Amino acid sequence: MQVVLRKLGRGSRAVAGKLIRAPRKGSVIVIEFSDGMHEYVTTPVKRVMRVAERDVFYVETANSRYRLEVRDRETDLDDALSG
Repeated sequence: MQVVLRKLGRGSRAVAGKLIRAPRKGSVIVIEFSDGMHEYVTTPVKRVMRVAERDVFYVETANSRYRLEVRDRETDLDDALSG
């Protein structure tokens, strides 16, 4: 699934790519860039919150907060989060 991950705060840039590892408590988020050779990896997730009725999630990690927006859905992220 294609996502955009934005770190919350001043001067943060967006990371767009394919979600490799879904946000789960205690695990890291991994996003693969479009070149297929590089990845963006966060610190371990502490909390995941979903905006009702939308494909937007707010994720808190050990030292950062992110906004994760699903752009193109291949699989259901809710199933990935509950599994």
